[in-house]
Amino acid sequence: MDKILEGLVSSDHSVPVKRAIVKKVVEAAEKEVTEEQCQALFTLTTRLILLGEDAFQRQIGFQVLEAYARYHRPEFERFFSKDFVLGLLQQGYGQLDRKDPAIIDYIHCCLRLLISCPSVLEIFSVVQVEVLRMVCERPEPALCAHLSTLLSDFVQCIPREKSGILFCQQLVRTISYFHCFASQERELREYVGQVTKVSTLLQNIWKADPATLLPSLQEVFAIISSTDPSFDPSIALASLVQHIPVQMITVLIKSLTTDHNVKDANMTKALCRMIDWLSWPLAQHVDTWVIALLKGLAAVQKFTILIDVTLLKIELVFSRLWYPIVRQGALAVLSHMLLSFQHSPEAFHLVVPHVVHLVRSLRTDGLPTSKAFLLQFTELIHCMMYQYSGFPDLYDHILEAIKDLPKPGEEKIKLVLNQSAWTSQSNSFASGPLRQVGKSETGKTGLANLGNTCFLNSIIQTLFMATDFRRHVLSLHLNGSNTLMKKLQLLFAFLAHTQRAAYAPKNFLEASRPPWFNVGSQQDCSEYLRFLLDRLHEEEKTLQVLESVKPKVPPPVDTKSKDPTGRTSPENGEESSLTPAEIKPENDGRTLIERAFGGKLITGIRCMQCNCISEKEEPFTDLSLAFCPSASQGSSQPEGPSEEPKVLCQGSVNGGSEIPEPGSAKAQASNVHFVPVTNEPPLSVPDLVNYFLAPEILDEENAYFCEKCSSLQRAERTMKVVSAPEYLILTLLRFSYDAKCHVRRKILDNVTIPPLMRLPVHAPLMPSQCSSCTSSPLQVDSPESSENLAKKLKPSQKDEEEEEKERIVGAEQINRGGEMSVQSVPYVLSSVVMHSGISSESGHYYSYGHNINGADGAQHPADHFDLKDDLGNGHPECSLSTCSALSIAPVQGNTLPNSGQEAKDWLLFNDSRVTFTSFQSVQNITNRFPKDTAYVLMYRKQELPGPNINGGLLANGMKLSVEPPLQKELLDAIIKDNKLYLQEQELNARTQALQAPSSSCSFRPNGSDDNNPPGSCGPSGGGGGGGGFNTISRLVF
Repeated sequence: MDKILEGLVSSDHSVPVKRAIVKKVVEAAEKEVTEEQCQALFTLTTRLILLGEDAFQRQIGFQVLEAYARYHRPEFERFFSKDFVLGLLQQGYGQLDRKDPAIIDYIHCCLRLLISCPSVLEIFSVVQVEVLRMVCERPEPALCAHLSTLLSDFVQCIPREKSGILFCQQLVRTISYFHCFASQERELREYVGQVTKVSTLLQNIWKADPATLLPSLQEVFAIISSTDPSFDPSIALASLVQHIPVQMITVLIKSLTTDHNVKDANMTKALCRMIDWLSWPLAQHVDTWVIALLKGLAAVQKFTILIDVTLLKIELVFSRLWYPIVRQGALAVLSHMLLSFQHSPEAFHLVVPHVVHLVRSLRTDGLPTSKAFLLQFTELIHCMMYQYSGFPDLYDHILEAIKDLPKPGEEKIKLVLNQSAWTSQSNSFASGPLRQVGKSETGKTGLANLGNTCFLNSIIQTLFMATDFRRHVLSLHLNGSNTLMKKLQLLFAFLAHTQRAAYAPKNFLEASRPPWFNVGSQQDCSEYLRFLLDRLHEEEKTLQVLESVKPKVPPPVDTKSKDPTGRTSPENGEESSLTPAEIKPENDGRTLIERAFGGKLITGIRCMQCNCISEKEEPFTDLSLAFCPSASQGSSQPEGPSEEPKVLCQGSVNGGSEIPEPGSAKAQASNVHFVPVTNEPPLSVPDLVNYFLAPEILDEENAYFCEKCSSLQRAERTMKVVSAPEYLILTLLRFSYDAKCHVRRKILDNVTIPPLMRLPVHAPLMPSQCSSCTSSPLQVDSPESSENLAKKLKPSQKDEEEEEKERIVGAEQINRGGEMSVQSVPYVLSSVVMHSGISSESGHYYSYGHNINGADGAQHPADHFDLKDDLGNGHPECSLSTCSALSIAPVQGNTLPNSGQEAKDWLLFNDSRVTFTSFQSVQNITNRFPKDTAYVLMYRKQELPGPNINGGLLANGMKLSVEPPLQKELLDAIIKDNKLYLQEQELNARTQALQAPSSSCSFRPNGSDDNNPPGSCGPSGGGGGGGGFNTISRLVF
């Protein structure tokens, strides 16, 4: 019979003929056949099954073998012995390798035929040993899948007890070696099916023998936590997660996170690889386990691992959102990672560039689940933008893309943030080296946040963008000195020339921090600016005094102080302004700060009984502009019937709610515009300046004591700018004290910021008749007074007697108002410091700066703008005595502040981030982001044709048409640091290439927003976001 079958198989007969003959051979199995014939048939059919040339031969082999084994079982038992099975598993069959899946299928088939025979038990014992050996050899997925099918049908072949535990561990490790390089969907589906069979086998073993589960999971962790750079475990391990009982999460995670034998580097690797499992298409509960491990690590304060893993994997998790089959789990992990990462916006900003593209895809992919998913996704994005407000350049496109989708309420956002925060806090953080990236396309350098130092960063960038001031500071010869000005010069030099994307101003922070500023605490940038300017001013004054007692030696001719064209630089004498021996006479001993930012005000008080006038001249470096009480309080506290007109930008000195009566002296004397209470236009900067300069009545409890009348009298107080500063600094007093609630509140009113405006300056016609003025040092106001005074000036340091002499001037002696000519001095906007937040106790500062290449645009206004008065009220007689905005008209095709071409004329400085923006963004920022409001503004005086007003910087030779060359000391410091930077970059690259395990992390420098949510720097947060790190060191330096 075997000869017939063999001849038939090799014949040229048609398949139907062959099938008919095979049928006859199968039917003959019922008849008596000798043992020799049976053995010959079993040998032939085995050869056909294992070595058959095609599927037909293998099919014939299975049919004939099954028929003769059923009817001649004793003979088949003797043929399919344990030795025969052992030979197949260890040596293969003929040319067939022992690892071929066909051998497993053949054994599987034969075991089904012998299941009721006693001899099968011997075969089971052989298979138990051999399958353990096989899995230790790391079989391919196909062989492993066939082996799993065999063991699932014949559980007697599964190793037992200790061997069973070892088998599970080795099978887990075998899965970790699975890899699929196929690109066709069919092949991918086949691979996933193979892995599923193996994981199902493990599930069945764990159910039958629970003692094997924990060792198996320990093996999984050992695999995924390996730091061996040559081994990359397969994500097929994700198929096991769905078979782990969910109720074991708490115990397992606690065991892992508290095990001191698990190093941080191993835990980091494990968590990263678990996150990779999100890509496995059929995995369930992967997101549950990943989030549980993230929470467990936070509970034991292993924040370094969390930060490293988040920054490393956040973009991969986001990319999984594109695939519907794994989208939901990926969103759960992404949400937890982003919402819990509350000390810095860095993680969120890594995915921000991809948000708009995903939103558009979800809108158009047509899947029924996409709409609901989009709502969940946009809710997450709204929470993150609330958390990290203050980045309009990044969020504008996102807001536009999701503007028609529901936005969660503020209370819900706060709740979500509070629930997701890493509430455990620790001092275990250490500031590690930053992995710096190249400079932004702006070419400008950011300032790294050193721990709630956005107040310093915003002010330094504002001063740096004051072109003439920066150039003059850089041109000073301060070699060998250790002054604050020297440190500022070095900082400016680094901002201008370093190769770093962000520079860390540690030394300058330590030198310039006010004594009452606590390290790492939230601070007021305006208060810091005043302190800084005063320190620089006092420092130079002190040096002038010290130099004045020394014998004056004529300075040698400096042959090096020529510009590249060979002409002597106009600032030669000014380059040593801190060395008074070299100061030229026209400087009048004024300090650099006085010449750049100093102006003068005259405060006059006129007794309304005897018309006696007293005046006092005071210096200032900034004007603190209060909001009109009726404007800042809103409609909730009306001062009178709503139909009555209210005074725009008028009020008492201390920010009270004084409303002049119709026909009163104040209403008559002041140049006031009345507007209806309803539908009033938003306030503008000129409105606030006019409010500051407007006359006001002193009466009742504020009545003035007149020396001539010898009694308290009703009086009128006036303020006049008599010397316009080159750089006009305006501080909007947005933080008011609520006496009822005993809290400081922020005034969120939008204020229109004109790119150009004019300031009324009262120039004395007869300088000899002006009130005496001293060059007294500038004063720093206390933090308490800086916010509560509606109209704040630098107080004079004159003695009381001198002050009284200055204040008392008889009415018959002089009337200053009639002897001063009013000139309208134009100013162009240079910088704006924004405050993002809803509280005076916390928030975030960032700044906008006008990007001017070459000479300062203020020098040649005709080349940039055609200035036109924008009076609006049609009263030209009022134009000189009030502050007003100026309209801008193009000249010879030059770009406008709102034009598209002007997009690169403005820069946004946000700690280490520097990006291009437009003036339109500056103007619309509060409309787009209500918590972001202008706080400190710097305007640059425009020089118009005609006589110079008040001896400005032009008269002092302060103008520098080009950036001054770096002095050797500065150049050496920058070269040294740039070399260090390159070495750091090389070291980081080598470290990453070697993939050396490390328990410390390298943090990205981008996005060093302050620590507390939402968008705040302070410990209280901007809106109760909770979380953050109040006690840990800063992570992004």
